[in-house]
Amino acid sequence: MNSDIKSILVIKLRHIGDVLLTSPVFSTLRRAFPDARITALINSGTEDALSGHPSIDNILVFDRKIKGFSFIKKYSREFSFLKSIRSRISPDVAIDLTAGDRAAIITLMSGAKVRAGKHSSKLSLWGKNFIYTHRFVLDGSKHVVTQNLDLIQRLFSLSDETIDYSVRIHIPDRERDDIAKLFKINGVSDTDKVVHVHPTSRWFFKCWTDECMAEVIENLISFGVRVVVTSSPDTKETERANHILSLVKQKGEVISLAGNTTLKGLAAISERSALFFGVDSAPMHIAAANTPVVALFGPSGAFNWGPWDNNRSAEAPYLRRNSIQHSGIHTAFQRDWDCIPCGQDGCNGSKKSKCLDDITTDEVWSVIKGKLLGY
Repeated sequence: MNSDIKSILVIKLRHIGDVLLTSPVFSTLRRAFPDARITALINSGTEDALSGHPSIDNILVFDRKIKGFSFIKKYSREFSFLKSIRSRISPDVAIDLTAGDRAAIITLMSGAKVRAGKHSSKLSLWGKNFIYTHRFVLDGSKHVVTQNLDLIQRLFSLSDETIDYSVRIHIPDRERDDIAKLFKINGVSDTDKVVHVHPTSRWFFKCWTDECMAEVIENLISFGVRVVVTSSPDTKETERANHILSLVKQKGEVISLAGNTTLKGLAAISERSALFFGVDSAPMHIAAANTPVVALFGPSGAFNWGPWDNNRSAEAPYLRRNSIQHSGIHTAFQRDWDCIPCGQDGCNGSKKSKCLDDITTDEVWSVIKGKLLGY
C-alpha cells in the first residue's frame, strides 16, 4: 500500500490545543512518505497551530460558521466543500483523528481508497464504523500525542525509528522581533529572566482562583523575574485576567498583554521565557514545545493532556491517573482524589472545580521556585 500513496489527508476538527498535538503526525508522515502531498483539514481559527509546519503542504479550513446557517445554505456550503476536497486534494489516504460525525462523513466523501479512524463503541451516526477501511482501538489511558501516533504507526506498519514525537509550532521571525521590541520598550533586557503566566481558559472550570494566581504573580515579582500575563481576546477571559492583575500590588512590574497577542505571539513569548505557568489550555501546549511548564489540572487527565516534553520520545509521560506528576522539564499539578479526572464542567455542573480551588499557592510556588533555581 505504501508505495502507491501520493496524497494524504489528515482531519482534525477540534480546538487549537488538539490540533497542535497532531503536529508529530505530520512530521512522521513526511519521514515515511517524503514525496507525498500531505494536507491538514482543520477548523477555522486553529490555522496558526499548524501554519508553517515544514511537513504540511496544504491546510484546508472548515468554516465553523457554516453550522449556524439555514439547512439549505448549510447543505450547499458543505457539499461544495466536500467537492473541493476531491478536486483539489484527491487523497489516496484519509486519516480521521477527530472521531466526530462530520469528520467521518468528510473521510468517506474524500474519495480516498484508504480511510482510517478510531474505532468507537458509542456511535451517534449510523454505520459510522463502516465508513473506515481501517479502524483502530486506541488505548485511552495514553497521552493524545501517543494515541495519534499509534494510529499512524499501525496503519502504515511504520518502524519505531520513523516516528517523530516532537510537538512543533512554527514561529515567524516577525513575531519574535515584535515580542523583542515590546520587551525592550518595557525595560526587559536580554539577560532578564521572564515568566509567562496565562491564567485563563475558555472554560472557567479549568481555572484556579484569581486570588491564588495573583499571589503567585506577586511571588514571581519578589523573586526578581519579569512577568508577562496573557489571555485570549475573548471578553470574559480578558476581564478575568485583568481582575487577577487588579489584585497584584506591584502592577508596574507586570507586562500585561491580556487579549492582545496572536497565537504565534504567544509562542514567541513562551519561547523567550524561562518558565510558563498556567492552567490546562492551548497556550500551555504551545509553551511546552519550547519551555518548561508548570500547569494546573482539574477535571481533565494529565495522562491524556499533560504538557508534552519533546525529549521524552516514546516513554509514557504521566503514568498515574492523577496527583502531582513530572514529565521531563514539565510539571502537572493535580489532586489525587478518587473523582479525578471526572471530565465534568465543574463539580455538579457548578462550572467551578473544588479540586483546583484546593491547590495551595505554597505548594505551587515551591515547584516554580525550584524550576527557576534550576532544581
